[in-house]
Amino acid sequence: MVPPTRPPEPVVAREVDVTSTADERAAMVRAFDLARRGPEHDPNPRVGCVLLRPSEGTGRSTTIGEGWHRGAGTPHAEVAALADAADRGEDPRGATAVVTLEPCSHTGRTGPCTQALLEAGIARVVVAVQDPNPVAAGGAEVLRAAGVSVTTDVLAEQGRELLGSWLPRVGRDRPFVTLKTAATLDGRVAASDGSSRWITSPVARRHAHELRAQVDAIVVGTGTALRDDPSLTARTADGTLAGTQPRRVVVGYRELASGARLRGPGGELVQVRTHDPAEVLRVLASLDGAPVHRVLVEGGPTLAAAFLRAGLVDEVHAYVAPVLLGAGPAAIADLGITSISAAVRLEPVSVLPLGPDVLVVATPVREV
Repeated sequence: MVPPTRPPEPVVAREVDVTSTADERAAMVRAFDLARRGPEHDPNPRVGCVLLRPSEGTGRSTTIGEGWHRGAGTPHAEVAALADAADRGEDPRGATAVVTLEPCSHTGRTGPCTQALLEAGIARVVVAVQDPNPVAAGGAEVLRAAGVSVTTDVLAEQGRELLGSWLPRVGRDRPFVTLKTAATLDGRVAASDGSSRWITSPVARRHAHELRAQVDAIVVGTGTALRDDPSLTARTADGTLAGTQPRRVVVGYRELASGARLRGPGGELVQVRTHDPAEVLRVLASLDGAPVHRVLVEGGPTLAAAFLRAGLVDEVHAYVAPVLLGAGPAAIADLGITSISAAVRLEPVSVLPLGPDVLVVATPVREV
C-alpha cells in the first residue's frame, strides 16, 4: 500500500535527535496504554500522552501529567495531559511530552497541539509515529523550528500497531477493507454437498467474533445471506451479543426472507442493491449515524473476488484449518488471472496459532 504523500518539509536548521532515555521509553509504553482507553470506533486515531519532569542530578524523570484522546471533538491527548498537570498543581515548563502520534499542527475542531505545547513551555517531545496525514503533519518541524528538542520513531512498531486501521486509511475517502476467509488447508470453504459448519475450531471462531467487534460493518452477498442464513453478530465468549454491534450489510438485488436471522437482534441491516464494490463503500461511507471506517468482507468466494478485482482489499485475514476436502468451492472465485506472473501477491503481517488452526494476516502488495 502506498502511503499518502506528505507535504514538503520546510527548510530549517535541524538538530540531531538525541537517543530516548529508559524513562521516556517506559512513559511511551504507558502512553500506549492510555491511548487504548480512547474509542476504537472513531474517525480520529487513539493517542496517549505522558508529561515527564526531568529530575536534576538523578538522570531520572517523574510523571506530572497524563492524557488521552477521548473521541472526535474532545481535547487531544497532549492538551488533556497539560490539563491533568494543571489539576495536579504541576508547572509543565521545561517538561518532556511523550506522545504516541506526532502532535498536530492544524486547526480543526480543536486547536493545534504544537501551539498548546509551545505555550506551555514544553522543552522536549518524544514521538512514536510520525503523522502521515498531509493535513495534520509537520508538527515535529514546527516544534523544532521553535527550539524544542524532538525525537521521533521511539517504539514506532508498537505505535503503528496501536493505530491499527487508522494508519493505512489516512488520506482515503473510503473505509478500510479487511477480507476474511475461513478455509481448509486445500483452500475449500465448503464440501461438495455445500456443508461448511464447522471448518475451523471454536478457538478460531471466538477470535473471528473478536474481529467482528472491532469493525463498523460486515459485508456479505445475497448468495451467502440466503444460503447460510447468518446472523452476522459479534458475540462474547459465552455466546451473548457483544456491547458494540457492526452494521450488517447485504450486497445484491435479491430480497431476504422475512424471517431471516439478519432481521433479528444485532446491528442495523443495510441492503446495498449493487454488485459494484466501490459503490458499496460509497454507500457505507455516506450512511447517517455512526460512521463506517472499517469494513469486514465475509461474504463468499464471489464477493471476495469482486473486492480483490476492484483493488479494494487493504488486508486479508485468512483462517486456515488442518482439514482436507479435495473438492468444493474455493475461498476465492475466479479473478481472471491466467498466469502466475499476474497473481495477487500478499505481504505477511503476522501468523497466529489458534488451537489447531492458524490465522494469517497479510496485505496486498501494491504496484508502484
